Amino acid sequence: MRVSVCVGKYAKIPYCIPGLEINVHSMEELCYCMREHAFLLDLSLMNDSLLDWIEKECGLRELAKALHPLVHRQGSLSAFVLAILRYVGFYSEAVVQETEQVLRQGAGLTGLEKRKSQVDYLVQKKRYRQALREYDELLRNLETEQASAASEPGIGGNSPGAREFLAKIWHNKGVAYAGLMLYARAAECFRQAYEWNGSDGYCTDFLAAKRMELSEEEYVAFAAAHSEWHFHTLELEKKLEHTLKEWEQQPDYLRLYNRIELKNRNIRQFYEDNERITQALKDSYRANCS
Repeated sequence: MRVSVCVGKYAKIPYCIPGLEINVHSMEELCYCMREHAFLLDLSLMNDSLLDWIEKECGLRELAKALHPLVHRQGSLSAFVLAILRYVGFYSEAVVQETEQVLRQGAGLTGLEKRKSQVDYLVQKKRYRQALREYDELLRNLETEQASAASEPGIGGNSPGAREFLAKIWHNKGVAYAGLMLYARAAECFRQAYEWNGSDGYCTDFLAAKRMELSEEEYVAFAAAHSEWHFHTLELEKKLEHTLKEWEQQPDYLRLYNRIELKNRNIRQFYEDNERITQALKDSYRANCS
């Protein structure tokens, strides 16, 4: 059994981490959140409210005092986070250094790029509805900030960097729609991405979404009507064939395939398992749509 010795007191009043909107009740919980969400952190973490919480709620006056110069003399975010991680000792030095690397990578992003990374993280966590709202907000902000391109080097205006940035937003918005199985909307987003950048990958994703949206007959007619995408349609079919072969080697596929034997052997257990699996899928889908 592994025993962890906690540092400081368990807070009666939790601290809500800015940007993450996660409540923590102890230094260990704070360290865990900073580690797991390192690339989402920004300078809003460095504030007097956190110092007061560390001192008064957790009883760590010495740590709060050590962090004070970093907050009030414009210390770096990585130095601030690492000071907390090393003081608490919840993670090994190797993990602390990995966290530092993530923080340094985030520090090199512009404000818009970092905001996009935060929304991309929502997609990775399958929080698709929230991600879509945030992408829409990001696109609206981009439309109103074209005049201030100089403050966001490489992002504003109609430069190649700006077009690529917009293409990535539209592409990832399409991924979110695909995650919700709204393939028509996903296809439109991938088409927008392709128009902004012209990447072959965006075109293939557009065709993949159309293939999921349309029936087999409708898709064949669609592909035939767009001979300019003939090469991409052939590449898509190759990818689908390869993906199908990979899927047939996955444990999930083998479990589903083995259910045929279960149906023949024990029909009652088969239907009971069906009910359990269906309910789990429903719960997962509802969680992703919230």
